[in-house]
Order: sequence, then C-alpha cells, then structure tokens
Amino acid sequence: MHQIFEGVYQANNRFYTKSFAPGTRVYGERILEYDNEQYREWDIFKSKLAGAIKKGLKSLPIKPGSLVLYLGASTGTTPSHVSDIVGQDGGVFAVEFAQRSMRDLVKICEQRKNMLPIFADANQPQLYSEYINEKVDVLYQDVAQPNQAEILVKNANAYLKSGGEAMLCIKSQSIDVTQTPEESYRQTLEILEKANFETLQTLILDPYDKDHMFWHGRR
Repeated sequence: MHQIFEGVYQANNRFYTKSFAPGTRVYGERILEYDNEQYREWDIFKSKLAGAIKKGLKSLPIKPGSLVLYLGASTGTTPSHVSDIVGQDGGVFAVEFAQRSMRDLVKICEQRKNMLPIFADANQPQLYSEYINEKVDVLYQDVAQPNQAEILVKNANAYLKSGGEAMLCIKSQSIDVTQTPEESYRQTLEILEKANFETLQTLILDPYDKDHMFWHGRR
C-alpha cells in the first residue's frame, strides 16, 4: 500500500481511500484491511475521478481538510471517496436534483458526517446559499446538461474561493449529439477560459467513460 495523492492509495494496481465510515460499503466495493485500518477500493469504471487518476491525473486538489462543492452527486459513489479523502477536518456539499438518487445519497450522508446532501438544481446556485456559508477550496462537477460549462462558472462565481480549483466531467453527448466530441470539448474549454479559468490538464476518459473529457483548472 503506497500513497499516490494525499488520501489516495494504491495496492496491487488498484486504488483505495481510507474509509471515513469503517464497516460500511457504498456501492459494493471491496474492503481492504491494512495496518488496522479499512480501505475502500475505488473502482475506475464507476468513478470518473478514479478513471482520471488512472489516465494520469497530475495533481489532485481535493486533500485532507478540503471543503468541496460537488455538483451532480448522484447516489454518492465518487462523493463518498471524496468524503474519505477530506476526512474529519474537511467537508463535502453534495448537490443532486434527481429524487431517486437523492434518497440513496441521504442514506450515505447519514453515515458520513462530513457530507451534506443538498436537493437542488445546480443551474440555480442561489437556491443553496443558506447551506454554504464559506467559500470552497474545490468545485467538482459531474452534471449531464447541455450548459455544463455555464453551470460550473455560475457556481464558481458564487462559491469558489480566489485561487480555488475546479474539476469538470465534460459529457460530450449531453452538449450536442450532432457534433463531434472534440467540438464539444473545444467549445466547453473556450467558455471556461473566457470565465478566467486556467486549464491545468485535460484527459480523455475512454475506455472508462466513453465520450468524456476530464478537465482540471484553476481560477
């Protein structure tokens, strides 16, 4: 077991995070016992962030103690690993709009006191201002909407601290199915750069997620 980022570990060519809620599983993941601690396997086919790490992510802004705004939390697979990483001194604001996913997410947050479930539309960041009373270190977004870049910019304007970093899963087929993925990626990057984001790295997530680009930037 060796550390590849703060809070992220590798053993036997698999990724792990140290469980913030020992004795629980989120999506049937394997539990590894090591040095009297429990580590949860981070499935690269079920988490785009894990896939990005596998594809060569150079730096991970999510660290122990980080405050993270997570847009598109779904049923909590990746947010639970983010919860593991930020630990006791960090926090995850988990925004989700689908009712069915939200029910599963709430159950996970009940086991993880550093996660706050927020039932809201990420298109309207003003609706959850009552829950977020300080600027976040990292904005992470995995939302299947045509205006993915605009959603990130609006939320960054509202909640991301100066010099904060953002990570965006760009779903090309949700932007425009009539154009190539490359064209969707190019248009998205243009919007982000016009909003004063510096692109730090981009990664194509195939074969773990088809027609997805993972973007990491700083404002």
